[in-house]
Amino acid sequence: MHVFEKTPGWLDWYANPSQPRFQLPAGAVDAHCHVFGPGDAFPFAPERKYTPCDAGKAQLFALRDHLGFARNVIVQATCHGADNSAMVDACQASAGRARGVATVRRSVTDQELQTLHDAGVRGVRFNFVKRLVDFTPKDELLEIAGRIAQLGWHVVVYFEAADLPELWDFFTRLPTTVVVDHMGRPDVAQGVDSVEFALFLRLMREHANIWCKVSCPERLSLTGPAALRDAPHLEQGAYRDVLPFARHVVQAFPKRVLWGTDWPHPNLRQHMPDDGLLVDLIPHIAPTAELQHKLLVDNPMRLYWPQEWDS
Repeated sequence: MHVFEKTPGWLDWYANPSQPRFQLPAGAVDAHCHVFGPGDAFPFAPERKYTPCDAGKAQLFALRDHLGFARNVIVQATCHGADNSAMVDACQASAGRARGVATVRRSVTDQELQTLHDAGVRGVRFNFVKRLVDFTPKDELLEIAGRIAQLGWHVVVYFEAADLPELWDFFTRLPTTVVVDHMGRPDVAQGVDSVEFALFLRLMREHANIWCKVSCPERLSLTGPAALRDAPHLEQGAYRDVLPFARHVVQAFPKRVLWGTDWPHPNLRQHMPDDGLLVDLIPHIAPTAELQHKLLVDNPMRLYWPQEWDS
């Protein structure tokens, strides 16, 4: 039996989230979430940069149902490295209601990729946030991208805004749909009209294969206020410094945006948000029913369940 001690200061996920006031459209997808362990069944990777709390499939599916989502996209957590067992187990237990985004290495075999596909995996994640992962050579990543393109998968990229100029050529060479996590982590202190954010918008404008997750205001906000259950009136103004960025992307690229809770919110240090209140932010970034349907149903279904997507 494996015993893991959480990273000092680790914040566990919020166990009793509010019931959202915003009613999600039928068929809504939480397109970015994770599972951690549980560690005694799915040990964390020796090379991990952090040790989380347990946050398994049962808790994720309970949250899905509580919030009103129909489906999940489960993104491989860096604490599990390239061992996708926990994510795959959750997908297989979902009765087709979850898809996965894996982490793989160059050594992965074609049969292993096919096994992941059969389990529901539809993408791989490349992480460029140095405090979370060790650097992987770009030639290795390009080789992986070429192989998974043959399965119809896409590439998810996680990076910080200041690194986009150096990563631009790599991103635009990828032979797949590319999904950017969390709007490329803009520095919200610079404002929605900043040079950095303009460069990200140019990336999306010039490359129609690039999509964006308008998620994680709790991770990007500098001024808040936080979405906390003991102050539920704040959901109308929570993370107000981030919402203009997300709203801009949704309105500019309505057919290439996704939204997710990011449950169980790894590596947050200041507070743990109430997921029900995060859902209540959706109409502030997608203010019409048409935009909400594209963000939450049409786009994730087209990307992850294309055979079931009804255009």
